[in-house]
Formats: sequence, C-alpha cells, structure tokens
Amino acid sequence: MKKLFTLAAVSIGFLLSAQTEADYYTIEQVSIPDGVELEVGGMDFLPDGRLAVCTRRGEVFLVSDVADRATYELFARGLHEPLGLTVHEGDIYVAQRGEVTKLLDKDGDGWADRFETVYEIPLTGNYHEYHYGPLFRPDGSFVTTLNVGWEGKGVSKAKWRGWMLACDPDTKRITPYAVGMRSPAGFGLNNEGDIFVAENQGDWIGSGRITHLRKGDFAGHPAGLAWTGERNSPLDLEAHTITDDYGTMYAAKREVESLKLPAVWFPHGIMGISTAAILNDDTQGAFGPFANQLLVSDQGQSKIMRVSLEKVEGEYQGAVFPFREGFSSGLLRMRLTEDGTLYAGQTARGWAATGGEEFALERLKWTGEVPFEMYAITAAADGFNVAFTEPILASSVSAKSFTIQNFTYRYHHNYGSPAVDMQENAILATRVLSDEKTINVKVAGLRPGYIYEFKIDGITGQDGKQLLHDVGYYTLNNIPGGEVAGAGEIGEELDAGETSPKRPTTMPTAWNGEVDADILLETIKGMRYKQEVLQVKAGQKVRLTFRNPDDMQHNFVLTSGRKGDAVGEEAATLGLKGLGMSHVPEMDEVLVHTKLVEPETSDVIYFVAPTKPGVYEYVCTVPGHYKIMRGVLRVT
Repeated sequence: MKKLFTLAAVSIGFLLSAQTEADYYTIEQVSIPDGVELEVGGMDFLPDGRLAVCTRRGEVFLVSDVADRATYELFARGLHEPLGLTVHEGDIYVAQRGEVTKLLDKDGDGWADRFETVYEIPLTGNYHEYHYGPLFRPDGSFVTTLNVGWEGKGVSKAKWRGWMLACDPDTKRITPYAVGMRSPAGFGLNNEGDIFVAENQGDWIGSGRITHLRKGDFAGHPAGLAWTGERNSPLDLEAHTITDDYGTMYAAKREVESLKLPAVWFPHGIMGISTAAILNDDTQGAFGPFANQLLVSDQGQSKIMRVSLEKVEGEYQGAVFPFREGFSSGLLRMRLTEDGTLYAGQTARGWAATGGEEFALERLKWTGEVPFEMYAITAAADGFNVAFTEPILASSVSAKSFTIQNFTYRYHHNYGSPAVDMQENAILATRVLSDEKTINVKVAGLRPGYIYEFKIDGITGQDGKQLLHDVGYYTLNNIPGGEVAGAGEIGEELDAGETSPKRPTTMPTAWNGEVDADILLETIKGMRYKQEVLQVKAGQKVRLTFRNPDDMQHNFVLTSGRKGDAVGEEAATLGLKGLGMSHVPEMDEVLVHTKLVEPETSDVIYFVAPTKPGVYEYVCTVPGHYKIMRGVLRVT
C-alpha cells in the first residue's frame, strides 16, 4: 500500500508541475555529414525506406537509415532551386523554378542519369518566382503552385504566376486549376482528399492562412488574374475589378462569387510569420491524439501549429492552436512515417528563422503521454463548442474561464493588415456536455467573417492536469443555421503604435532645424539589419531614418542597454494587443522606436542619444525577429 501511495504522489506531482511541449513531443537531430549543406527544399520517402531530400542548392540526396545513423548518397545535382520533392510510384519528382522534373536512375548505379521534363513554365528571373510541389492526388494527377514575382508589390509577368496548376504526368498536359496566390509555400490534402494551400502575409494578404481550393477558385491576390483571358482558364475574373473598396474579404465575397475565403487565419506574429508545409496526421493515433488534424509548419518561427477543421454550410472553417516550437532552423517541409515519427526539413539561408541554424533535419516523436489541450473548436448557432483531449473537471468551468474577442483584417493592396474592428464577446453561459470533454460556450455578438481569439483560464482535467496551451484562434465564416451581421463596413483599426510617445516623428523646435547625427538604418533580406553597428556621441541630437526594402514588415526598437532579449521576449507575449502597438511593449527598457514599417517604405524619428557612454542594443520586435534581427548603438 505504501508503494502504491508513493507512485500516486509522484504521478500527481508530475501532473501539477510546470509542463513543457517536450514532455509530449521530443525533437531529435538527424546527423548531417560535414560538407553537406542540407538546405531542405523538399523531401519524401522512397518505397525502400530511404529519405529523398532536395536542397535549395540544387542537389538531391538519398538518406539511408534515417532513424539511426543516417548515411547520405548524392543522387543528383544541377537543379534550379528546387522547393518541392515527391515520390510517386517509386519515382522522384522535383519542382524546380522552371519545370517539374522526373529523376530516373536507368542503369541502377545510384546516380540519376535521366532528367525527364514533365512540364516547363516560363520565368522572368525575378527572385520571388518560386515553384512548389508536386502534390499527387488520388487519381494520379498532381498540382503545383507558383509564386508571383515581387517588385514592391506582387506581379505576374510570367504566365501562370500566382496560380495552382494541375498536371497529368502521363500526357504531360497542364491545366490551370485556381488563382489568387502570392507565396503559397506549402499545400496538402486533408483526410477527405481536399486540397489546402498555405499563404504568407503580403500585399492583399492580411496575415498567414490556409485555404481550401477547388478548380476555378480565386484565393484573393489579383496579380495572377492577368492570365484569366487564356483559353483554358477556369474563370474569367479580371484584375482591375479587385480594389480596396470592399474593406474585408468577407464583404468582397458578396460581390466576387469565385473568391474563396480562408478556412483558417493564422494571426501574424502570434501563430507564425511564414506559413509553410501542410501535413495531415494520417497515422491513426501513432503520432498522438490528433489523428486527421492538419499540422502546419512555420519557416520564420521554426515551429508547428495544429489545425482542427469542420464544414459549415458546405465550406471549411476551423481553429489553429500552438503545437511545438523549438526547431533548429526554418521549418519548410514535413513528412510522417507509419510508426508516427515526423521528419522536419529545414532551411534559413536568406529566409532567416528563429531557430538560428542555416539548415537542419530533425525528427519529432510523441512520448505516449497525452497533453491536456483544446482539441477542437466548432461553431454553434449561439456560440461555440470547445472540445478537449481529456475529461474536464466540471467544477473548474465557469463563464470566467473564457475570454473571447474577435477581429478581422483589411483586404487591400497594402502589405499585411493590422487587426481591425476588434470587439470582446460577452460569455452568456457555459455547460459541460455529456462526453465530459466538451464545453458549450454561449456567446453574445457573433459575427461571421471574423477571427475569434479564445483564451482559457483555470480549466483543469479530471486528473489534475493543467492546459499545455491556453489559446486558440477560430475563423468564423459561416454560423450554423444562418447568417447574422458580418464583416462589411469595418470599424476603426488600431493605430499600430503610430501615436506612441516613444516614437518622436517631429524635430524639436529647440533644435533649430539642425541635427548632430543623421543616421540611415536599412534592412536586408533574411530578416536582418544592413547596419548592425551604429555610433553616436553622448547627448547628440539624432535623426534616424529606418528604410525597409525587405519584403516583410519590420521595426526599430532602441533599448536601454543590453536589453534586446528582454524587450523581444516581452513583445512576444503581447498577443493581439501587440498588433496595435507595432509589437513594441510598454516598458522602461524601450527608449525610442519606429512604427511597423511596410516593405519599400520608411519611417523617421528624432531623439537625443543617451548621455551615458556604452552599448545600447536595438532589435526588431515583430515576434521572433529579435533573436536574429538586432544590432548595437555605440555611444561614445
């Protein structure tokens, strides 16, 4: 009896102690030999168990014994930045910038001796004209996706840029399938075989998201509409008809029938910054308790999110939750094995990531322990049902357990969008359903076309477990049973930190129009500052111009010393509030800052340099950026 009591005490102690993601899913390094720059662009398993990996440097490696010591054989080289690799019927297909290529080893010597073009696509040479895929469908055909180019805005100057293309590999005939993408870095099939594509924040794209695409759908970015006049285009929508006047995508949908609303929005900086691979957990429980849910990787924040989906009024919508952070580099590609091991292919050169390494190959394994998590959120006519992975302690549930607020994004040609028209939802009642795992939450003020943030406080499992993650975001496109007021005319947006007292944008009158130091600070691609060391004299009058030629948003935050980590970490905790503060936390360690600066624009601030000589760190506080986007102001 004493032994049993001791074991029970240990178990309860574990449940009540601080949990980490690593308690449930462990990350292990797969060794990479010296001299192999494994910047993973795509990967898939061959029938014999070897892992085929293509790199952004144009190589294909075959990795044997990947679960143990991992030996690498070079299979092909000379490809043009391949960003996708798929094995189909034992053959390797690769998406290069200008074509889909089938790699064949005709003489069986372990080296690709035939590069068979499946289809070609034109290029202009624009660096942003990436090509992803192929993704094979159950009927044997496949689809690929093409980035638009970038010239301060998304452009489609080569045919079919911004499109998803379908191809029959036997006839090699391509068919335009859907349009309206900007940077569709990843796509995958759910358990029903439907195609979902990931999208990254940019012009016309308020935030990261995933969208279910059928043939003839328009995903929202108008550049690719330049090619709808082609004979085999599945729609005839013209680019000039898409304007900023709609306000939101939900409102635009009322007038543009082919426009497809995102199934799930990923709030920028909170649920990633560079949405990438989409992978269905088809392991039937070998990878944990989330079978048939989607796993979505993020390249910039080196992590994986988890998505639960449902169909309402015939269309997909659902929720995104945190899942696993802490990968070594930018997580671009994922594959699952039947035994429930997830392999994560990573790259960060030129596309910086919080993981810090330029490349990595890692595996993620379930420990067998079930975390207490929100399993799914589904819509109800009067609110939502929130399901959990384990039975709930009913006495821990009340209306105060939930904080719910909703917001949306602008649909406009500008880069990204702040959170707009934010409202808090009153919780009218909560009820634990008969399965003991689901709570019905009655909510006032439901509005379709909005994203709902769920924050949970105090709910525990019947075994005493605390929630591992307490937040989720549900995209409500349709309300079961009918529509109420939706996102049409939107309210005032948050000022995005533009009126902060620590953003002095006017030269003080006492300076008489003169400055002592005129500093230009710029960004470079890869989430970095071009100038990582600046120098001024103590007490000088400084004009700082922050110019952002990168293709993502950044800011400049000067700290009161070596405080870059402290300020960056605090910015990451702001959640939705941070979207209205340029991601700049209110803390004494922040001396001055710019607003959140859009691509190809700039911001100018004026300040007096610190009077105490020393080193003052500056960082970009867009969540995750501070780890690599930083520099120092030396005050002499």
